[in-house]
Amino acid sequence: MTRNDRANFGSKLGVTLASAGSAVGLGNIWRFPFETGNHGGAAFILIYLVCVLILGIPIMIAEFLIGCHSRANTAGAYQKLAPGTHWRWVGRVGVLTGFLILGYYSVVAGWTLEFIGEAATNSFAGKSAADFITSFNQFTANPWRPVLQLILFLLATHFIIVKGVEKGIEKSAKILMPILFILLIVLAICSVSLPGAGAGVEFLLKPDFSKVDGNVFLGAMGQAFFSLSLGMGCLCTYASYFRNDTNLTRTALNVSAIDTMVAILAGFIIFPAAFSVGIQPDAGPSLLFITTPNVFQQAFGNIPWLAAILSLMFYILLALAALTSTISLHEVVTAYLHEEFNFTRGKAARLVTAGCMFLGILCSLSLGVGKNYTIFGLNLFDLFDFVTAKIMLPVGGFFISIFTGWYLDKKIVWEEISNNGALKAHFYKLLIFILKFIAPIGIGCIFINELGFLK
Repeated sequence: MTRNDRANFGSKLGVTLASAGSAVGLGNIWRFPFETGNHGGAAFILIYLVCVLILGIPIMIAEFLIGCHSRANTAGAYQKLAPGTHWRWVGRVGVLTGFLILGYYSVVAGWTLEFIGEAATNSFAGKSAADFITSFNQFTANPWRPVLQLILFLLATHFIIVKGVEKGIEKSAKILMPILFILLIVLAICSVSLPGAGAGVEFLLKPDFSKVDGNVFLGAMGQAFFSLSLGMGCLCTYASYFRNDTNLTRTALNVSAIDTMVAILAGFIIFPAAFSVGIQPDAGPSLLFITTPNVFQQAFGNIPWLAAILSLMFYILLALAALTSTISLHEVVTAYLHEEFNFTRGKAARLVTAGCMFLGILCSLSLGVGKNYTIFGLNLFDLFDFVTAKIMLPVGGFFISIFTGWYLDKKIVWEEISNNGALKAHFYKLLIFILKFIAPIGIGCIFINELGFLK
Protein backbone atom coordinates (compact mmCIF):
# COMPACT_ATOMS: atom_id res chain seq x y z
CA MET A 1 0.00 0.00 0.00
CA THR A 2 1.59 3.28 -1.04
CA ARG A 3 1.51 6.67 0.58
CA ASN A 4 -1.13 7.88 -1.85
CA ASP A 5 -3.61 4.98 -1.97
CA ARG A 6 -3.87 4.44 1.79
CA ALA A 7 -7.00 5.63 3.60
CA ASN A 8 -6.76 9.26 4.70
CA PHE A 9 -8.73 11.69 6.79
CA GLY A 10 -10.74 13.89 4.45
CA SER A 11 -10.11 17.31 6.02
CA LYS A 12 -7.81 19.23 8.34
CA LEU A 13 -10.70 19.63 10.80
CA GLY A 14 -11.16 15.86 10.76
CA VAL A 15 -7.46 15.36 11.50
CA THR A 16 -7.60 17.66 14.53
CA LEU A 17 -10.90 16.41 15.96
CA ALA A 18 -10.06 12.73 15.50
CA SER A 19 -6.61 13.18 17.10
CA ALA A 20 -8.11 15.25 19.92
CA GLY A 21 -10.76 12.59 20.42
CA SER A 22 -8.00 10.03 20.82
CA ALA A 23 -6.42 12.12 23.57
CA VAL A 24 -9.64 13.18 25.32
CA GLY A 25 -11.02 10.50 27.62
CA LEU A 26 -12.32 9.76 31.10
CA GLY A 27 -8.89 10.67 32.51
CA ASN A 28 -9.46 14.31 31.53
CA ILE A 29 -12.67 14.44 33.55
CA TRP A 30 -11.72 12.58 36.73
CA ARG A 31 -7.92 12.33 36.87
CA PHE A 32 -7.18 15.98 36.11
CA PRO A 33 -9.50 17.39 38.83
CA PHE A 34 -8.21 14.75 41.23
CA GLU A 35 -4.55 15.63 40.57
CA THR A 36 -5.35 19.34 40.67
CA GLY A 37 -7.14 18.99 43.98
CA ASN A 38 -4.24 17.11 45.55
CA HIS A 39 -1.49 19.42 44.25
CA GLY A 40 -2.35 23.02 44.95
CA GLY A 41 -5.09 23.89 42.47
CA ALA A 42 -3.96 26.48 39.92
CA ALA A 43 -0.29 25.91 40.82
CA PHE A 44 -0.60 22.37 39.51
CA ILE A 45 -2.32 23.59 36.34
CA LEU A 46 0.51 26.02 35.57
CA ILE A 47 3.14 23.32 36.03
CA TYR A 48 1.02 20.92 33.97
CA LEU A 49 0.91 23.39 31.08
CA VAL A 50 4.71 23.69 31.16
CA CYS A 51 4.99 19.88 31.12
CA VAL A 52 2.67 19.70 28.11
CA LEU A 53 4.92 22.14 26.26
CA ILE A 54 8.28 20.57 27.10
CA LEU A 55 7.27 16.90 27.27
CA GLY A 56 3.85 16.21 25.76
CA ILE A 57 3.96 18.14 22.50
CA PRO A 58 7.47 17.02 21.42
CA ILE A 59 6.60 13.34 21.96
CA MET A 60 3.28 13.84 20.20
CA ILE A 61 5.12 15.34 17.21
CA ALA A 62 7.48 12.35 17.30
CA GLU A 63 4.54 9.91 17.18
CA PHE A 64 2.94 11.94 14.40
CA LEU A 65 6.02 11.97 12.20
CA ILE A 66 6.66 8.24 12.68
CA GLY A 67 3.13 7.40 11.58
CA CYS A 68 2.92 10.05 8.88
CA HIS A 69 6.22 9.12 7.20
CA SER A 70 5.71 5.36 7.35
CA ARG A 71 2.03 5.36 6.34
CA ALA A 72 1.63 2.15 8.34
CA ASN A 73 0.12 0.82 11.54
CA THR A 74 2.14 1.28 14.72
CA ALA A 75 4.02 -2.02 14.42
CA GLY A 76 4.56 -1.66 10.67
CA ALA A 77 5.84 1.89 11.10
CA TYR A 78 8.97 0.79 12.98
CA GLN A 79 9.54 -2.11 10.58
CA LYS A 80 9.57 0.37 7.69
CA LEU A 81 11.72 3.00 9.39
CA ALA A 82 14.13 0.56 11.05
CA PRO A 83 14.00 -2.69 9.03
CA GLY A 84 15.74 -5.71 10.48
CA THR A 85 16.18 -4.17 13.94
CA HIS A 86 14.64 -4.73 17.35
CA TRP A 87 12.86 -1.37 17.12
CA ARG A 88 9.87 -3.28 15.69
CA TRP A 89 9.10 -4.36 19.25
CA VAL A 90 8.31 -0.76 20.23
CA GLY A 91 5.43 -0.80 17.76
CA ARG A 92 4.30 -4.29 18.72
CA VAL A 93 4.27 -3.39 22.40
CA GLY A 94 2.20 -0.32 21.47
CA VAL A 95 -0.37 -2.57 19.80
CA LEU A 96 -0.48 -4.88 22.82
CA THR A 97 -0.80 -1.89 25.14
CA GLY A 98 -3.76 -0.56 23.17
CA PHE A 99 -5.44 -3.99 23.24
CA LEU A 100 -5.01 -4.45 27.00
CA ILE A 101 -6.16 -0.90 27.78
CA LEU A 102 -9.26 -1.33 25.62
CA GLY A 103 -10.01 -4.58 27.43
CA TYR A 104 -10.30 -3.03 30.89
CA TYR A 105 -11.19 0.53 29.83
CA SER A 106 -14.37 -0.84 28.22
CA VAL A 107 -15.49 -1.93 31.69
CA VAL A 108 -15.46 1.66 32.99
CA ALA A 109 -16.87 2.90 29.68
CA GLY A 110 -19.75 0.49 30.15
CA TRP A 111 -20.44 1.94 33.59
CA THR A 112 -21.25 5.27 31.93
CA LEU A 113 -24.11 3.57 30.06
CA GLU A 114 -25.49 2.19 33.32
CA PHE A 115 -25.40 5.62 34.91
CA ILE A 116 -27.01 7.23 31.87
CA GLY A 117 -29.92 4.86 32.50
CA GLU A 118 -29.91 5.70 36.21
CA ALA A 119 -29.97 9.42 35.50
CA ALA A 120 -32.62 9.10 32.77
CA THR A 121 -34.97 7.31 35.19
CA ASN A 122 -34.18 9.79 38.00
CA SER A 123 -32.91 6.96 40.21
CA PHE A 124 -30.46 9.30 41.95
CA ALA A 125 -33.25 11.32 43.59
CA GLY A 126 -33.38 11.13 47.38
CA LYS A 127 -30.19 9.10 47.78
CA SER A 128 -27.68 9.87 50.53
CA ALA A 129 -23.90 9.66 50.15
CA ALA A 130 -23.98 6.21 51.76
CA ASP A 131 -26.70 5.11 49.32
CA PHE A 132 -24.52 6.08 46.34
CA ILE A 133 -21.61 4.03 47.70
CA THR A 134 -23.81 1.00 48.34
CA SER A 135 -25.50 1.27 44.93
CA PHE A 136 -22.16 1.55 43.08
CA ASN A 137 -20.62 -1.40 44.93
CA GLN A 138 -23.68 -3.55 44.25
CA PHE A 139 -23.57 -2.68 40.56
CA THR A 140 -19.86 -3.44 40.05
CA ALA A 141 -20.21 -6.71 41.97
CA ASN A 142 -23.18 -7.81 39.83
CA PRO A 143 -22.10 -10.68 37.52
CA TRP A 144 -24.10 -9.65 34.45
CA ARG A 145 -25.14 -5.95 34.41
CA PRO A 146 -21.61 -4.48 33.97
CA VAL A 147 -20.84 -7.21 31.41
CA LEU A 148 -23.92 -6.30 29.36
CA GLN A 149 -22.96 -2.61 29.39
CA LEU A 150 -19.35 -3.19 28.33
CA ILE A 151 -20.53 -5.41 25.47
CA LEU A 152 -22.92 -2.69 24.29
CA PHE A 153 -20.11 -0.12 24.45
CA LEU A 154 -17.71 -2.29 22.47
CA LEU A 155 -20.39 -2.96 19.86
CA ALA A 156 -20.90 0.80 19.46
CA THR A 157 -17.14 1.19 19.01
CA HIS A 158 -17.05 -1.70 16.55
CA PHE A 159 -19.85 -0.14 14.46
CA ILE A 160 -17.80 3.04 13.98
CA ILE A 161 -14.52 1.23 13.26
CA VAL A 162 -15.94 -0.98 10.49
CA LYS A 163 -17.16 2.14 8.68
CA GLY A 164 -13.53 3.01 7.95
CA VAL A 165 -11.24 5.97 8.50
CA GLU A 166 -13.17 8.80 6.83
CA LYS A 167 -16.76 7.56 7.11
CA GLY A 168 -16.29 6.03 10.55
CA ILE A 169 -13.54 7.57 12.68
CA GLU A 170 -13.50 11.06 11.15
CA LYS A 171 -17.27 11.40 10.80
CA SER A 172 -17.86 10.28 14.40
CA ALA A 173 -15.23 12.75 15.67
CA LYS A 174 -16.94 15.62 13.85
CA ILE A 175 -20.19 14.72 15.62
CA LEU A 176 -19.00 13.60 19.06
CA MET A 177 -16.39 16.28 19.83
CA PRO A 178 -18.69 19.33 19.29
CA ILE A 179 -21.43 17.67 21.40
CA LEU A 180 -18.85 16.95 24.10
CA PHE A 181 -17.79 20.60 24.18
CA ILE A 182 -21.38 21.85 24.31
CA LEU A 183 -22.11 19.58 27.29
CA LEU A 184 -18.92 20.70 29.03
CA ILE A 185 -19.75 24.38 28.64
CA VAL A 186 -23.38 24.00 29.74
CA LEU A 187 -22.44 21.97 32.82
CA ALA A 188 -19.62 24.38 33.72
CA ILE A 189 -21.98 27.37 33.50
CA CYS A 190 -24.51 25.63 35.77
CA SER A 191 -21.79 24.67 38.23
CA VAL A 192 -20.20 28.11 38.57
CA SER A 193 -23.65 29.68 39.07
CA LEU A 194 -24.26 27.73 42.29
CA PRO A 195 -24.19 29.55 45.66
CA GLY A 196 -20.73 29.25 47.17
CA ALA A 197 -19.20 28.12 43.90
CA GLY A 198 -16.76 31.04 43.99
CA ALA A 199 -14.51 29.12 46.39
CA GLY A 200 -14.14 26.35 43.82
CA VAL A 201 -13.39 28.82 41.03
CA GLU A 202 -10.81 30.56 43.21
CA PHE A 203 -9.19 27.23 44.03
CA LEU A 204 -8.97 26.45 40.33
CA LEU A 205 -7.55 29.85 39.31
CA LYS A 206 -5.53 31.06 42.32
CA PRO A 207 -2.16 29.28 42.64
CA ASP A 208 -1.06 27.95 46.02
CA PHE A 209 2.67 27.53 45.55
CA SER A 210 3.15 26.46 49.18
CA LYS A 211 1.99 22.97 48.12
CA VAL A 212 4.45 22.71 45.25
CA ASP A 213 7.19 20.11 45.72
CA GLY A 214 8.87 17.41 43.67
CA ASN A 215 5.76 15.24 43.72
CA VAL A 216 3.73 18.02 42.09
CA PHE A 217 6.16 18.19 39.17
CA LEU A 218 6.11 14.42 38.80
CA GLY A 219 2.33 14.37 39.05
CA ALA A 220 2.06 17.08 36.40
CA MET A 221 4.43 15.24 34.05
CA GLY A 222 2.50 12.03 34.55
CA GLN A 223 -0.83 13.74 33.89
CA ALA A 224 0.50 15.38 30.73
CA PHE A 225 1.79 12.04 29.50
CA PHE A 226 -1.34 10.02 30.17
CA SER A 227 -3.84 12.73 29.26
CA LEU A 228 -2.40 13.12 25.76
CA SER A 229 -2.51 9.33 25.12
CA LEU A 230 1.21 9.11 24.44
CA GLY A 231 2.94 5.77 24.03
CA MET A 232 -0.05 3.57 23.21
CA GLY A 233 0.07 3.78 19.41
CA CYS A 234 -3.14 5.78 18.92
CA LEU A 235 -1.52 8.99 17.68
CA CYS A 236 0.99 7.13 15.52
CA THR A 237 -1.82 5.13 13.88
CA TYR A 238 -3.99 8.19 13.30
CA ALA A 239 -1.01 10.09 11.86
CA SER A 240 -0.64 7.38 9.21
CA TYR A 241 -4.01 8.60 7.88
CA PHE A 242 -3.00 12.29 7.79
CA ARG A 243 -3.15 14.13 4.49
CA ASN A 244 0.18 15.01 2.87
CA ASP A 245 -0.28 18.71 3.63
CA THR A 246 -0.95 18.23 7.36
CA ASN A 247 1.08 20.55 9.56
CA LEU A 248 2.23 18.16 12.29
CA THR A 249 3.37 20.85 14.71
CA ARG A 250 0.16 22.85 14.44
CA THR A 251 -1.90 19.67 14.80
CA ALA A 252 0.02 18.72 17.96
CA LEU A 253 -0.53 22.20 19.40
CA ASN A 254 -4.25 22.10 18.55
CA VAL A 255 -4.73 18.62 20.02
CA SER A 256 -2.88 19.59 23.20
CA ALA A 257 -4.94 22.78 23.51
CA ILE A 258 -8.24 20.93 23.06
CA ASP A 259 -7.22 18.19 25.50
CA THR A 260 -6.17 20.75 28.12
CA MET A 261 -9.32 22.80 27.57
CA VAL A 262 -11.49 19.73 28.21
CA ALA A 263 -9.60 18.99 31.42
CA ILE A 264 -9.90 22.58 32.70
CA LEU A 265 -13.60 22.77 31.80
CA ALA A 266 -14.06 19.53 33.74
CA GLY A 267 -12.44 21.33 36.66
CA PHE A 268 -14.99 24.13 36.31
CA ILE A 269 -17.72 21.48 36.58
CA ILE A 270 -16.31 19.51 39.50
CA PHE A 271 -14.73 22.12 41.81
CA PRO A 272 -17.44 24.82 42.02
CA ALA A 273 -20.21 22.22 42.49
CA ALA A 274 -18.21 20.24 45.05
CA PHE A 275 -17.17 23.32 47.03
CA SER A 276 -20.77 24.56 46.90
CA VAL A 277 -21.99 21.56 48.89
CA GLY A 278 -18.85 21.14 51.01
CA ILE A 279 -17.39 18.05 49.30
CA GLN A 280 -13.70 17.80 48.48
CA PRO A 281 -13.14 16.27 45.01
CA ASP A 282 -10.38 13.88 46.03
CA ALA A 283 -12.09 10.54 45.51
CA GLY A 284 -10.14 9.33 42.46
CA PRO A 285 -12.08 7.19 39.98
CA SER A 286 -15.08 6.98 42.31
CA LEU A 287 -15.41 10.74 41.79
CA LEU A 288 -17.36 9.99 38.62
CA PHE A 289 -19.75 7.39 39.98
CA ILE A 290 -20.14 8.12 43.69
CA THR A 291 -19.13 11.70 44.52
CA THR A 292 -20.44 13.48 41.40
CA PRO A 293 -24.05 12.18 41.46
CA ASN A 294 -24.14 13.02 45.15
CA VAL A 295 -22.91 16.54 44.35
CA PHE A 296 -25.61 17.05 41.72
CA GLN A 297 -28.33 15.86 44.10
CA GLN A 298 -27.15 18.12 46.92
CA ALA A 299 -26.56 21.14 44.68
CA PHE A 300 -29.78 20.95 42.66
CA GLY A 301 -31.96 18.78 44.91
CA ASN A 302 -34.46 21.60 45.44
CA ILE A 303 -35.12 21.52 41.66
CA PRO A 304 -35.44 17.76 40.98
CA TRP A 305 -35.97 18.03 37.24
CA LEU A 306 -32.80 20.14 36.87
CA ALA A 307 -30.77 17.70 38.96
CA ALA A 308 -31.99 14.85 36.75
CA ILE A 309 -31.21 16.68 33.48
CA LEU A 310 -27.73 17.77 34.58
CA SER A 311 -26.90 14.27 35.85
CA LEU A 312 -28.02 12.82 32.51
CA MET A 313 -25.93 15.37 30.60
CA PHE A 314 -22.88 14.61 32.73
CA TYR A 315 -22.99 10.87 32.08
CA ILE A 316 -23.64 11.38 28.39
CA LEU A 317 -20.52 13.57 28.46
CA LEU A 318 -18.55 10.75 30.10
CA ALA A 319 -19.82 8.22 27.56
CA LEU A 320 -18.80 10.45 24.64
CA ALA A 321 -15.33 11.02 26.13
CA ALA A 322 -14.93 7.28 26.65
CA LEU A 323 -16.15 6.48 23.12
CA THR A 324 -13.65 8.78 21.41
CA SER A 325 -10.90 6.93 23.30
CA THR A 326 -12.17 3.40 22.67
CA ILE A 327 -12.41 4.19 18.95
CA SER A 328 -8.72 5.13 18.78
CA LEU A 329 -7.62 2.16 20.90
CA HIS A 330 -9.65 -0.23 18.75
CA GLU A 331 -8.17 1.26 15.56
CA VAL A 332 -4.59 0.64 16.76
CA VAL A 333 -5.17 -3.10 16.90
CA THR A 334 -7.56 -3.27 13.94
CA ALA A 335 -5.07 -1.51 11.65
CA TYR A 336 -2.31 -3.87 12.80
CA LEU A 337 -4.31 -7.02 12.02
CA HIS A 338 -5.65 -5.56 8.77
CA GLU A 339 -2.23 -4.60 7.39
CA GLU A 340 0.17 -7.12 8.90
CA PHE A 341 -1.99 -10.24 8.43
CA ASN A 342 -3.96 -9.11 5.36
CA PHE A 343 -7.31 -9.57 7.07
CA THR A 344 -10.23 -7.58 5.72
CA ARG A 345 -11.00 -4.55 7.86
CA GLY A 346 -14.27 -6.16 8.95
CA LYS A 347 -12.61 -9.41 10.04
CA ALA A 348 -9.84 -7.54 11.87
CA ALA A 349 -12.40 -5.42 13.71
CA ARG A 350 -14.45 -8.49 14.68
CA LEU A 351 -11.37 -10.22 16.10
CA VAL A 352 -10.45 -7.14 18.15
CA THR A 353 -14.00 -6.66 19.42
CA ALA A 354 -14.33 -10.33 20.38
CA GLY A 355 -10.93 -10.37 22.10
CA CYS A 356 -11.66 -7.19 24.05
CA MET A 357 -15.07 -8.54 25.07
CA PHE A 358 -13.35 -11.62 26.48
CA LEU A 359 -10.78 -9.54 28.39
CA GLY A 360 -13.41 -7.02 29.48
CA ILE A 361 -15.70 -9.72 30.87
CA LEU A 362 -12.82 -11.22 32.86
CA CYS A 363 -11.86 -7.76 34.19
CA SER A 364 -15.45 -6.98 35.10
CA LEU A 365 -15.94 -10.28 36.93
CA SER A 366 -12.66 -9.70 38.80
CA LEU A 367 -14.34 -6.77 40.56
CA GLY A 368 -17.21 -8.97 41.75
CA VAL A 369 -17.51 -12.74 41.83
CA GLY A 370 -13.82 -13.17 40.94
CA LYS A 371 -12.37 -10.63 43.36
CA ASN A 372 -10.70 -13.34 45.45
CA TYR A 373 -8.59 -14.46 42.48
CA THR A 374 -5.55 -12.19 42.40
CA ILE A 375 -2.14 -11.97 40.73
CA PHE A 376 0.61 -10.27 42.77
CA GLY A 377 -2.18 -9.15 45.11
CA LEU A 378 -4.15 -7.42 42.33
CA ASN A 379 -7.39 -8.45 40.68
CA LEU A 380 -7.29 -8.66 36.89
CA PHE A 381 -8.77 -5.18 36.36
CA ASP A 382 -6.22 -3.52 38.64
CA LEU A 383 -3.41 -5.64 37.21
CA PHE A 384 -4.10 -4.49 33.64
CA ASP A 385 -4.36 -0.90 34.85
CA PHE A 386 -1.04 -1.15 36.71
CA VAL A 387 0.89 -2.90 33.94
CA THR A 388 -0.29 -0.61 31.14
CA ALA A 389 -0.42 2.77 32.89
CA LYS A 390 2.65 2.44 35.09
CA ILE A 391 4.94 0.28 32.96
CA MET A 392 3.97 -0.08 29.29
CA LEU A 393 2.97 3.53 28.54
CA PRO A 394 6.05 5.19 30.09
CA VAL A 395 8.35 2.60 28.48
CA GLY A 396 6.65 3.16 25.11
CA GLY A 397 6.99 6.93 25.37
CA PHE A 398 10.62 6.60 26.45
CA PHE A 399 11.58 4.55 23.40
CA ILE A 400 9.58 6.78 21.04
CA SER A 401 11.68 9.76 22.16
CA ILE A 402 14.92 7.74 21.97
CA PHE A 403 14.05 6.38 18.52
CA THR A 404 13.20 9.80 17.08
CA GLY A 405 15.94 11.72 18.86
CA TRP A 406 18.85 9.30 18.44
CA TYR A 407 18.11 6.67 15.78
CA LEU A 408 15.80 8.08 13.11
CA ASP A 409 17.44 9.83 10.16
CA LYS A 410 17.19 13.56 10.94
CA LYS A 411 16.39 14.22 7.30
CA ILE A 412 13.09 12.38 7.86
CA VAL A 413 12.34 14.43 10.96
CA TRP A 414 13.03 17.65 9.07
CA GLU A 415 10.95 16.60 6.06
CA GLU A 416 7.91 15.75 8.16
CA ILE A 417 7.82 18.79 10.44
CA SER A 418 8.59 21.20 7.57
CA ASN A 419 6.42 19.46 4.93
CA ASN A 420 9.51 18.99 2.77
CA GLY A 421 10.66 22.57 3.35
CA ALA A 422 7.28 24.23 2.68
CA LEU A 423 6.96 25.26 6.35
CA LYS A 424 9.41 27.05 8.58
CA ALA A 425 10.67 24.90 11.45
CA HIS A 426 12.85 27.17 13.57
CA PHE A 427 12.34 24.88 16.59
CA TYR A 428 13.84 21.82 14.84
CA LYS A 429 17.08 21.78 16.89
CA LEU A 430 15.13 22.38 20.11
CA LEU A 431 12.79 19.49 19.28
CA ILE A 432 15.73 17.12 18.71
CA PHE A 433 17.39 18.27 21.96
CA ILE A 434 14.18 17.64 23.93
CA LEU A 435 13.66 14.21 22.39
CA LYS A 436 17.30 13.26 22.99
CA PHE A 437 17.67 14.44 26.58
CA ILE A 438 14.73 16.19 28.30
CA ALA A 439 11.91 13.76 27.39
CA PRO A 440 13.76 10.53 28.27
CA ILE A 441 14.83 11.92 31.64
CA GLY A 442 11.34 13.24 32.37
CA ILE A 443 9.69 9.97 31.40
CA GLY A 444 12.26 8.05 33.42
CA CYS A 445 11.31 10.10 36.48
CA ILE A 446 7.60 9.45 35.84
CA PHE A 447 8.28 5.74 35.49
CA ILE A 448 10.25 5.52 38.73
CA ASN A 449 7.69 7.65 40.55
CA GLU A 450 4.72 5.59 39.31
CA LEU A 451 6.39 2.44 40.60
CA GLY A 452 6.68 4.09 44.01
CA PHE A 453 10.46 4.42 44.20
CA LEU A 454 10.45 8.22 44.58
CA LYS A 455 9.13 9.68 47.82
